[in-house]
Amino acid sequence: MLFIIGLVCVFACVLGAYTVHGGHLGVLWQPSEFVIIIGAAIGSVIIGSPMNAIKSLGGGFGVLVGGVPHQKKDAYLQLLGFFFELSKLMRTKGIKEVEQHIDHPHDSALFQKYPIFMKDHHVQAFICDNVRLIVMGSGMPNQLDELMDEEIHIHHTERSAISGVFQTMADGMPALGIVAAVLGVIHTMGSITEPPEILGHLIGAALVGTFTGVLLAYGLIAPMGKNLEAAYAAEHAFYICVKVAVVNFARQLSPQLIAEFARKHMPADVRPSFQESEEYLNGIGAAAK
Repeated sequence: MLFIIGLVCVFACVLGAYTVHGGHLGVLWQPSEFVIIIGAAIGSVIIGSPMNAIKSLGGGFGVLVGGVPHQKKDAYLQLLGFFFELSKLMRTKGIKEVEQHIDHPHDSALFQKYPIFMKDHHVQAFICDNVRLIVMGSGMPNQLDELMDEEIHIHHTERSAISGVFQTMADGMPALGIVAAVLGVIHTMGSITEPPEILGHLIGAALVGTFTGVLLAYGLIAPMGKNLEAAYAAEHAFYICVKVAVVNFARQLSPQLIAEFARKHMPADVRPSFQESEEYLNGIGAAAK
């Protein structure tokens, strides 16, 4: 929603102020200039970006419009609740019960209770794969910590490549706008014998290229890249908290301590207070009785 509001604000202010000062919007409609700038920008992205990042652009646009659930406090409370219950299961019913949930997360009542892990299959797989190592008896806490750090790094690097695509496009658009303007000037020079009103129209059309390249780069594409960068940073922070919970689950700490260690690693803007966390977990405990 904020993305849509920002988009409307940028174009409404620029075009609205232009119109108020007597500008004619029809002059800005120059399809050939748009083809040069946008087409060449897309081509430069294809040349300069890895294929997996290009294929993931659709998901990037989804994040821009809808955001990521990891930026909300409720997602972190669900994380605490999930590992609180998982640890209790391990203590009361043993490894076999935990194994059933990990091996079949889509059929698991525990996973279904926490939508954040049902909606995000990457996080779900991250949890299942690493808890499975613990269940198999090969998940030594220190080794598991290093393994998960590497997995998180790889995932975040792949995500960062998506936001990098937008930055690559934004970096090139102002220069491509100049290219379009130069081509417009070349065309104008070929019509130098035409009357002033025709020359004025041709020069104005050429300058639209520079205007379009700068506006799209700094008013739209670059902010989109920064938005994605922040969203993926929030996702990365969520993975770190999951890692902390899994490592302490492997250390066989109490459910309350696992939740508290994870809470301490949460970003300040979404971190529940100790009282909020305690009330939430007490509610889960009471509901289980």
